[in-house]
Amino acid sequence: MDPVRGALVLEGGGLRGNYTAGVLRCLMDHEYYFGYVIGVSIGACNGSNYVSRQPERNRIVNTRFVHDPRFMSYRRLLRSGELFGMNFIFDTLPNILVPFDFKAFHASPQRFIATATDCESGKAVYYEKDGLADAALLTVLKAGCSLPFLQRPVRFGDRILMDGGIADAVPLQKSMADGNTRHVLVLTRPAGYRKGTSRLAGLIRLRYPRYKGLARSFMTRARRYNHTMDRIDRLETAGTVFVIRPDAALNVRRTETDVRKLEAIYARGYDDAAKRLAALKNYLAAAASPQQDAIRI
Repeated sequence: MDPVRGALVLEGGGLRGNYTAGVLRCLMDHEYYFGYVIGVSIGACNGSNYVSRQPERNRIVNTRFVHDPRFMSYRRLLRSGELFGMNFIFDTLPNILVPFDFKAFHASPQRFIATATDCESGKAVYYEKDGLADAALLTVLKAGCSLPFLQRPVRFGDRILMDGGIADAVPLQKSMADGNTRHVLVLTRPAGYRKGTSRLAGLIRLRYPRYKGLARSFMTRARRYNHTMDRIDRLETAGTVFVIRPDAALNVRRTETDVRKLEAIYARGYDDAAKRLAALKNYLAAAASPQQDAIRI
């Protein structure tokens, strides 16, 4: 193993995350495995398959089942408050239909962190793989993908959790706090994108009256996201972070069901990463150190 310093930070974005899946497939094909991987929402799901060394699993899960009502159903949303069938996605798929390699995941030397939002405090919470048994890992991933209005909150331990992107959409600061000095970010929006205040922000208190922290975090998430993007732009210009992201909007919805579009953004992610491999290699080589922040196997 040839150690290379760096951390991999994966943004969410619903099924826009199939772009990230393509990027990760390219990294895996070229045997780049980062020792520190942190993801949000579908970024964490994609990242878990990257850590378990299952290069095709992201593509299969994110495309093959989108027309299956067990995966996504507006009828279920109206009936029970869940657009995505979370038991299907985080139980049937990983345990039966498209098995997740738990053994390889836990045996990997990579550090993996999934992000979620604590509904009571409104703050981000981070869960590391070394502290999670198989079922707990799936629960944390499910919680980190549970969007307000589309999914129900998830209880894990003494916390009620929802989508990690509410509190920390791109956990660069967490990676820095953990001591990493080189960061490779995979984003699902093009350069220059900034969030506007959600039209749902005013409804969040009515929908979740018990969770005042969730409401506060949801109300301020656009400002915090835009601040993070401004910071990333400055750091990228300075050469401190390395960013892979689409050069234009992906034009897919968070709840996209057009398989052709999903396959297209997967290919786009793969191609974008492939075009930047030489630059990535130079970026990582400049940070070469005995410290094993990333591993090339």
